[in-house]
Amino acid sequence: MISLAGRDILHAWGKFVFTGIGLGLLIGVTLTMAGVYRGMVADAQATLDNSGADLWVVQQGTLGPYAESSSVYDDLWRGIRAMPGVAQAANVTYLTMQVRAGNRDVRAMVAGIAAAEPGAPGWPPYLVAGRQITRSHYEAVADIATGFKLGDVLTIRRNQYTVVGLTRRMVSSNGDPMVFIPLKDAQQAQFLKDNDAIRMQRRRSAENPAFAAPGVLAAVNASQASNPFVNAILVRIQPGWTPPEVAAPIARWKRLTVYDRSQMNHILVGKLIESSAKQIGMFLVILAMVSAAIVAFIIYTLTMDKIREIAVLKLIGTRDRTIAAMILQQALVLGVIGFAVGKISASFAAPYFPKYALLIPSDAVAGFAAILVICALASVVAIRMALRVDPAAAIGG
Repeated sequence: MISLAGRDILHAWGKFVFTGIGLGLLIGVTLTMAGVYRGMVADAQATLDNSGADLWVVQQGTLGPYAESSSVYDDLWRGIRAMPGVAQAANVTYLTMQVRAGNRDVRAMVAGIAAAEPGAPGWPPYLVAGRQITRSHYEAVADIATGFKLGDVLTIRRNQYTVVGLTRRMVSSNGDPMVFIPLKDAQQAQFLKDNDAIRMQRRRSAENPAFAAPGVLAAVNASQASNPFVNAILVRIQPGWTPPEVAAPIARWKRLTVYDRSQMNHILVGKLIESSAKQIGMFLVILAMVSAAIVAFIIYTLTMDKIREIAVLKLIGTRDRTIAAMILQQALVLGVIGFAVGKISASFAAPYFPKYALLIPSDAVAGFAAILVICALASVVAIRMALRVDPAAAIGG
């Protein structure tokens, strides 16, 4: 059988190519949106993996430390460390803020890590350059996504920190790169005020008789200089113990909330990312509908342009299924061209996307199958119209 679809495509190849490119750019956006969702899930998984924790001990009744604020006393880790099944326990604080280096600033999650050996919970598990933090103040390890380099001086609140190490893929659940500093510095940074605010607070305290007593002024100054709270205590359990076995006594006796890995993953993916996932899902549906409309329109237009030729084919005895197959093949070819252009454009655009976009093969396979189904459905209107063509139209002119 002569390939009617192929001959017709060659006859109108320009229209097919340009339509395929336009459809491909639309498909590229669709694949990129799916990659953004995958990237959000990957960022959440990276946050949990890089913490090095089996359990997260947070303020009772909160979803901390990533989904909402949590505050626990920084001396509780000693009691938790002595609990059965606990191998390591370490304080940690998280603060999302603008970190300045020279004339530019970067939005980052500043993590305060307790003094310990590298590999402890909360510490960056590996470096790509430099060394880990060895001093108790004014040193930092930054993710390379921040653009900082070894030796750069960062300004966090009123203090300055020297970048001594660089790490990779250390990100928050929102995709912000992380900067690690000593715990005491991070605790101070959470509530540290600027110089003007401190002078204003001292003046207000001096003018108010209720705060003029030396003991009260000393307490105010002490509260400004120290912060006895952390956001969470990261716990690593001993071999042979299960997370529920270790978590239950901590929650019971310490009156705190304890999450294991599966629970924290549910909080990050099921709660933080849920609304974004719904938005992305709606965009994917809209883009699929637009793609179907484009394919249906172009195939219908091409079919209308060759009504007389279809009538001639029917007049000489060509079967309806042959004509239907020709139109279906044209729609599928259009979908294949569009998918090829879309996959290439998405692969090139993903690294430059503001959000981390993770393109995985299974999504590409599912997208290709969806495009073929959409193109097949979009050709139905043109096929129905072609099958209703009267063979006499070939003679009537």
